[in-house]
Amino acid sequence: MAKTFFLVASLLFLGNVFYSHAAFPPSVIVDMAKLVMDNYCTPEKLDGMAQAIEASGGNTEVLNIPDGESLARVLSAGFQLTIHDPRLVISYEPKYVPAVAPHMPPLPPEQLIAVLQTSIKLDILEGNIGYLRIDNILGEEVAEKVGQLLLDLVWNKILPTSALIFDLRYTGSGDITGIPYIVSYFTEAEPQIHIDSVYDRPSDTTTKLLTMTTLLGQRYGVNKPLIVLTSKNTKGIAEDVAYCLQNLKRATIVGEKTAGGSVKVEKFRVGDSDFYVTIPTAKSINPVTGSTWEIVGVTPDVVVEAEDALATAIKILNLRAKVPAIIEGSAALIADNYAFEAVGAKVAEQLRGLLAGGEYGMVVSKTSLEAKLSADLKTLSGDKSLKTTSNPPVLPPMEYSPEMYIELVKVSFQTDIFENNIGYLRFDMFGDFEEVKAIAQIIVEHVWNKVVNTDAMIIDLRNNVGGPTTAISGFCSYFFDADKQIMLDKLYNRQTGTTTELLTLPELTGARYGSKKSLLILTSSVTSGAAEEFVYIMKKLGRAMIVGETTAGDSHPPKVFSVGDTGVFLSIPTIHSDISTGPAWEGTGITPHIPVAADAALGTAKGILNKHFAGQK
Repeated sequence: MAKTFFLVASLLFLGNVFYSHAAFPPSVIVDMAKLVMDNYCTPEKLDGMAQAIEASGGNTEVLNIPDGESLARVLSAGFQLTIHDPRLVISYEPKYVPAVAPHMPPLPPEQLIAVLQTSIKLDILEGNIGYLRIDNILGEEVAEKVGQLLLDLVWNKILPTSALIFDLRYTGSGDITGIPYIVSYFTEAEPQIHIDSVYDRPSDTTTKLLTMTTLLGQRYGVNKPLIVLTSKNTKGIAEDVAYCLQNLKRATIVGEKTAGGSVKVEKFRVGDSDFYVTIPTAKSINPVTGSTWEIVGVTPDVVVEAEDALATAIKILNLRAKVPAIIEGSAALIADNYAFEAVGAKVAEQLRGLLAGGEYGMVVSKTSLEAKLSADLKTLSGDKSLKTTSNPPVLPPMEYSPEMYIELVKVSFQTDIFENNIGYLRFDMFGDFEEVKAIAQIIVEHVWNKVVNTDAMIIDLRNNVGGPTTAISGFCSYFFDADKQIMLDKLYNRQTGTTTELLTLPELTGARYGSKKSLLILTSSVTSGAAEEFVYIMKKLGRAMIVGETTAGDSHPPKVFSVGDTGVFLSIPTIHSDISTGPAWEGTGITPHIPVAADAALGTAKGILNKHFAGQK
């Protein structure tokens, strides 16, 4: 009943803006209602319409609107507000002449060619890109008459192209029987695909539109790129074609959101009056989405102004032409350089399989290509460090004064002394060995000397995101004794095929902490890269207790590789820790001895050490 009151209120409100001098018979609204109720494509939206019309039929305010055009506008607004459908229109047309269905008379071949050449535009663009513009979707009957000419004049010229731009920006008319014809040229002959269902209200029937198994001429196929251009003027059957191809993942739509028309609209005369009702009498339901493009329009994959759509499509196709080389180049780089050889070979093979399977056929920009490639590499390898990246700029060396170095060190490290002479050291990134070596004395004086004489130490790496691993040997050495050189880890370099031993250093700047005093390391899921290597070594050698969360499972610092001259760059880990004695940390992370939430790790570590010292008293 809500619709009843809404429609009556709408008509009363809109009708009150006019003065009542001329009258129309109540049967006008009743006859309109019957036409709508018998023919509107979505009958479930008409719930309560009968009561609404019966009530409004006695509304003299509306029926006394002074002229037919004004009444038509008021009634249109009322119906549209009630049904939420702007396609339902009431008009007042005393001189209306019903349109005659177009009929193509027999024409001499030369005239038929001239007609086709004016209604269809064809071009072959640079890069062997076909361009085809059709402003009216031909139906089955017409297509049969002109099919051979279309093949000779248009389609056979399109077939050899490497990609096609199908321009529907100006297409506002068409025949529903033309939908399967067009879609089928871009699909396989078998199996047939259910591309649309059209419900016709007057006949209460639903027609399933299927791709066709036989066609005149050859198919364009399913592998060559297809882009459909749209605009706000793309309407009706053209919208259906675009929506079908989009949801079959066969075409990329570029341009503006379409008009949101109807698959079928009919115009009915209201009784013997001069009023007419234009009603969408059929509706399209896409089998893939379970929804429709009608009213709402087709949303492009790439939204641009209609006038920019062609240029945008050309850019997309030029990019797609480079995709095979980009994927092949990426696969080769990974196979030749990834730290774990067997994994690299497998990822390269799978990446080529994705390309062959058309997984990269729908990219629309370099950004979308890089995002997809990055996601695929991470999924295939299980390594979050194997990905696309930006080319890091080469920065000029910075000149620092001694005072600036001191301030830099102070903000980069945090220290504290807790109860029971427990030292606390936090830093959030590892530095390169040569850089650290240059300021080692400053770090010792302003950081290390504050904690080196404590009875136990907590090293907080919960926010440490890694960095170069070149300083790992030096840092680890502070927690072992000088009288014995210890093997910390073995690093395999895939590029050189060599294994390097990480050993403790015999000489250090400043005093050692030694191997006897208690050491606890705090970790979180953020702890990455070089920080994980340090944690891995200290845990493996039994030198520290790890408290917190499993680490990120990152990698040794990756290298950046250029994929040819394509402007695409890959981050590829090329070094891995020795796995001959068991699993390393890359890809899986390091499990702590005492698992606790990261924000509780410091309290837990202090509690452990305080209990230890309390037991000694």
